[in-house]
Amino acid sequence: MSENILITGGAGFVGSHLADELLKQGYNVRVLDSLRPQVHGENARRPAYLNPAVELQIGDVRDPAAIRRALKGIDAVYHFVALVGVGQSMYEIAEYTNVNNVGTAVLLEELLKHPVRRLVVASSMSIYGEGLYQRPDGSVTTGERTLQQLQAGDWELRDENGDLLIPIATPEWKRPSLPSVYALSKFDQEQLCLMIGRAYKIPAVGLRFFNIYGPHQALSNPYTGVLAIFASRLLNNRRPLINEDGEQRRDFVSVYDVARCCRLALKAENADGHVFNVASGEQIRISELAHRISRSLGKRIEPEITGKYRAGDIRHCFADITAARQILGYEPQMSLDAGLQDLAGWLDGQIAYDRVAESRAELAARGLML
Repeated sequence: MSENILITGGAGFVGSHLADELLKQGYNVRVLDSLRPQVHGENARRPAYLNPAVELQIGDVRDPAAIRRALKGIDAVYHFVALVGVGQSMYEIAEYTNVNNVGTAVLLEELLKHPVRRLVVASSMSIYGEGLYQRPDGSVTTGERTLQQLQAGDWELRDENGDLLIPIATPEWKRPSLPSVYALSKFDQEQLCLMIGRAYKIPAVGLRFFNIYGPHQALSNPYTGVLAIFASRLLNNRRPLINEDGEQRRDFVSVYDVARCCRLALKAENADGHVFNVASGEQIRISELAHRISRSLGKRIEPEITGKYRAGDIRHCFADITAARQILGYEPQMSLDAGLQDLAGWLDGQIAYDRVAESRAELAARGLML
């Protein structure tokens, strides 16, 4: 008999791809989603990309009655509901905390009455803050940049002697450093699920997503992933805007790989109570990424290096995915070049409303863009 799976926030980018992955494996999928206008547009309705075999329930994760309805007959839950946006979280503080933290608490209270065989919660690389670094002598360390350093345009991390630190892959044991309200709320979501899971014997797994890209991203949401923001600018024949000097390093992972990893987390033995990085295991500089997405779209538009710094941003963070490989059996299959070509194919004919300048002005007006 097929299991019944609930994905909260499942009408969104990652959730819709996970639904496809689960349906292919014979699961029955139900989605609870509020179809938030910032993601789905005004007068939002069921997204065309959402598999017709998915049962969609429209409701708010903060509504206990909506959660109770969504949990009827469910065997396992993916909790993906979250407001996403580092910059926006720094001024919509109550809303981010309410949806992300309180919403998770409401779900967990209902799960106490309706136990499931596994709860998988979407966490984020943002909880690490800065990634892991190496000193010139080879020892491992962490650090943060000072405001004075950023105002001087000195972007890299340094040790107490002023020597440059070398970024290295970040493993799950790196202590969290929470530079934004969004990061704090994601850490809260993750830890609430693991904590309540341990206390009430609800098997729970946390997946720390790195920078996900692929079809169905919300192109008109200026607080979504950086690749979607770059694509939105390029589709409107405008230059991608890059903060600092463009040399920041990140890990970009295809949504297809992420969906597969999520499915593996549903049944993997020895995963309960643990968190896993979900990423490509590769790194790329943001300036290079901008050039590559431009080429994939057939554009000859150079990015603009702004020299600006956004509150809550970090310098380097890319993933060590050893744990996901060993315990979940996860192995990335989509290279960045292949993924960008796939994304470009989907972008052909898409309409994107470029609201990047508007969002940057909002941050600047609040003193959050330096």
